[in-house]
Amino acid sequence: MLEIKDNVAVITGGASGIGLALAKEWVKQGGKVVIGDYNDAVFADVAKELGESNCVCVKVNVSQEADTENLAKTAIEKFGQINLVAPCAGVIADGMMVSPDKSDPTKVKKMSLEKWQRVIDINLTGVFLTVRDCLEQMVIKKCKGAVITVSSTGSLGTAGQINYSSTKAAMSVFPKVLTAELMRRKLGGQIRVNAVAPGYTATAMTAGMNQEALTAIESDIPIGRMNKAEEVVSAMLELYKNEAIAGEVLFVHGGLRLGSKG
Repeated sequence: MLEIKDNVAVITGGASGIGLALAKEWVKQGGKVVIGDYNDAVFADVAKELGESNCVCVKVNVSQEADTENLAKTAIEKFGQINLVAPCAGVIADGMMVSPDKSDPTKVKKMSLEKWQRVIDINLTGVFLTVRDCLEQMVIKKCKGAVITVSSTGSLGTAGQINYSSTKAAMSVFPKVLTAELMRRKLGGQIRVNAVAPGYTATAMTAGMNQEALTAIESDIPIGRMNKAEEVVSAMLELYKNEAIAGEVLFVHGGLRLGSKG
């Protein structure tokens, strides 16, 4: 079993939501964290909560190569190692790919390339760059650890989320491809790659939804409620600690796939 104490996690999107919940638990169990996030306005509060000796916060646009390279190098400069890479940064920009006007089917509204590309840039390219640059440092420094990408039940396909679902399907494939690549370089025992695929999770984002929408969502979940962020984190830490798990996707959705939407 891998230990957390004195080990270092690089977490993008780490200033809020699941990323912040992961950072809190990692520090609670004795680890150090490097938080990468675009919202640097909250860094002082995050550092105070986690303990300034336990973390370093770096402003990052994960779609920019220079930023992700700097993030990985900062982790090495500050703490000397990287043991967990958790690219939690993500965005949504929902909409139908094509949507004919109900009163006039000759008029069709299309998803803009901008809306498509924004999600691809953060959720897919951003993960590629973050994982690539952190893996580079892990290999150079001979760090033992794991990569955990964040997929979603949306990876199974959700109407109105062609951009988001496509990126989350990719997150489910990342572990399989990278596990095979690391094995070919005889690094499979040193660095494992897995994914967690949460269902609806109670975060600041969902807290802003109206109660009617939340009730409708929860009625489709067999356990009758959304995930807690801490429950998703618990699954991520199991993927990190259990050295027999590699190349897998762990769904955490309260049985959603078995419910009325399954």
